[in-house]
Amino acid sequence: MIKLLFLLFGFLKLGKVAATGGTMLLSLLVYGSLYGWRYAAGFLGLLFAHEMGHYLAARQRGLSVGAPTFIPFVGAWIQLKEQPMNVETEAYVAAAGPFVGTIAATAVYFWARDAHSALLLAIAYSGFFLNFFNLLPISPLDGGRMTAILTPRIWLLGAPMMVALAIYRPSPLLIMIAFLSFPSVLKAWRYDPNAPENRAYYGVPATLKFEYGVFYLGLAAFLGIMTQSVHGMLEAARHGGF
Repeated sequence: MIKLLFLLFGFLKLGKVAATGGTMLLSLLVYGSLYGWRYAAGFLGLLFAHEMGHYLAARQRGLSVGAPTFIPFVGAWIQLKEQPMNVETEAYVAAAGPFVGTIAATAVYFWARDAHSALLLAIAYSGFFLNFFNLLPISPLDGGRMTAILTPRIWLLGAPMMVALAIYRPSPLLIMIAFLSFPSVLKAWRYDPNAPENRAYYGVPATLKFEYGVFYLGLAAFLGIMTQSVHGMLEAARHGGF
């Protein structure tokens, strides 16, 4: 583990392309040793698509952004070198990751069905689950940044959902995300919609809130259905039914 950390920090010092390629290769070696290189490559490809959605959306909105960086067992992220000036920009950049990631996972799903490949189906499932999980309405997850356009107080709903998930399926990653989300929960608890700084940042037309709300619910519903459906297909494949 110590060697992996030294390699990771070494790649981060080599520039954007080397940081992305190097950390992606490191993740491929780690995941490949555990799950096989073909599954690892497919999973990282879907993770890359998700992060590039964020990257392209941030560039489209004129934000300075770093290239994707990968960390085994944690995932990947892009570094915003400047913060969005309003909640709509934040929601737009956040939504682009799950949106592009869902398109990529859906493409792999149809490829799997056409090729009758359980491996591709497993890769598609990982993409659906990854993006579905990211839609939990709690910051720093994408869902928290998307739903903030409705009201930051929605994070008070996301917090117990995160705790319930951590209890249902305990993992170091969930514990880490729960820890990172604590400042957001505190911020939601103290949120004053009439404060001048909040009115400036979170003040958007009701029609825009409605559009993002419909998009969020529609994407969450699609991902929830596909995650459940593909999981059932994988169970059938295990018994020779795919």
